[in-house]
Amino acid sequence: MAKKSAGPTFREIMTAIRKRDFAPVYILMGEESYYIDQIVKALENGVVDEADRDFNSIVYYGADAEIGKVIGSAQQYPVMADRQLVMLKEAQTMSQAKSQLDKLASYVGRPNNMTVLVVVYKGDALPATSALMKRAKDSDCVVFRSDKLKDYQLSGPISDYCASKGMGIDDKAVSLLCDYIGNPLSKLFGEIDKLIIAAGRDVKRISPELIERNIGISKDFNTFELVKACARKDYPKAMMIVEYFSRNPKQNPGVMTAAVLFKFFSNLFIAAVTRDKSDQSLTAALDLKNSYALKDYRDGLQFYNARQALAAVHALREYDVHSKGIGSTQNEFELLKELIFKIFTAV
Repeated sequence: MAKKSAGPTFREIMTAIRKRDFAPVYILMGEESYYIDQIVKALENGVVDEADRDFNSIVYYGADAEIGKVIGSAQQYPVMADRQLVMLKEAQTMSQAKSQLDKLASYVGRPNNMTVLVVVYKGDALPATSALMKRAKDSDCVVFRSDKLKDYQLSGPISDYCASKGMGIDDKAVSLLCDYIGNPLSKLFGEIDKLIIAAGRDVKRISPELIERNIGISKDFNTFELVKACARKDYPKAMMIVEYFSRNPKQNPGVMTAAVLFKFFSNLFIAAVTRDKSDQSLTAALDLKNSYALKDYRDGLQFYNARQALAAVHALREYDVHSKGIGSTQNEFELLKELIFKIFTAV
């Protein structure tokens, strides 16, 4: 497998595994465990044939593992098979894990080509300056770092995951899942799997209605619709949504609502002061994935100037302070109603 300075992507690694093009060493690390788990599963199923796994698939767990034994197993040859798999899972739970893992550096420099060694280190990334990572950089080792995605980065993975399952998904449905399910990906994709099962074989697209029926998220009363109501200065609709939130506080916490509104009005201010208001320019200025996402901002620009958008941002900052009990004894939803009034009446 060819080396890449930035490291192979998840798709590239999975494609190589399916082609049985294995690297001698894999170092899988990071906060987002979903992609790491998928690679581990693919290696467990692909490196050694099922009939040979009793003798040629060895798994160590960090808390109980001795690094010398891991290296010793990796240096051995497979039993009547082309290759063996040696895995060190939960490596982050080893005592003095980072210094212990540095002992693998010499092996990584000269690996046994009949062994696939996999090191799984979750929750953090190993420092690039460590002996192990320096040696890995100059070897045929595959290093994959799985960082936790930001909320605004989830739409692509959602669409990709649905496509991998033979399902389409509406843009509004993507927004609902981002806002109300979010990270981690294992939870998010688990909810999508439930939706696909609930939809049945004849349904090939996930809609907001399907989400509302099966996850309990209202397609008419959610943060997505609240942003739209605020963008259009539809005060009655905005207050109806906030009232709905107050009756369903667990699904609609004020802090999440405020965060979504803060992002919208912060971006709306940027849009208002951007001279070139073409789709291409605003999409780049707001760091959006596509021009479709501009719709609410286009609506907002008809009702708010830069000063009003900035006033909304200040009001949201006040809400954040007051919702923490500083300078106010009102509950979060009474504060939210007050916030909406301030946003709509800003001059």
